[in-house]
Amino acid sequence: MEKKITKLIELIIDEKSSKFGVEAISLVEFPAIEENWVFFSKDNFLSLAKLDEDKKTLVGAVLIPDKHIPRHDQETGEDYNVYFTADTIKQAQELFMSNLRNNNATYEHQLPIQGISVVESWVKEDKEFDKSNAYGFKEMPIGTWFVQMKVNNDEVWEKVKNGEVKGFSIEGYFVDKVE
Repeated sequence: MEKKITKLIELIIDEKSSKFGVEAISLVEFPAIEENWVFFSKDNFLSLAKLDEDKKTLVGAVLIPDKHIPRHDQETGEDYNVYFTADTIKQAQELFMSNLRNNNATYEHQLPIQGISVVESWVKEDKEFDKSNAYGFKEMPIGTWFVQMKVNNDEVWEKVKNGEVKGFSIEGYFVDKVE
């Protein structure tokens, strides 16, 4: 039996709140946005985001505008979807970088990890000429937030190569706007 989604919630940033925006980017096995990074090994192209073995870098989407992300409320047992608009994504990306959070990384939203840095961050602005196309993300919509991460942590790099982590997920503080 398929779960019935009864509520759609837009997540927004309230800069008047004591905590707001994206605090960290987590390396996860199952990204909520359902997009993995591309993995290039020395011999073959494996899939949807880019991993450069020699440089130990990852490139992938962090947030996709208007993408419905399934959630479950443990207290009420209710299933619902959340999403971010392109404007909120742009605001989150700018705040993340301007607040120097590019070294804040976790593993599966649990353990803070050292040796991981966002070295590049951008929001897709052009369907045809955006650099995300070169990484295999041609179908991602305008407004998608991408990052390139440098991994100077051998334990984490092994997890990446072994497929134990496949994408990015954000950690942050947002306000619900129920529709």
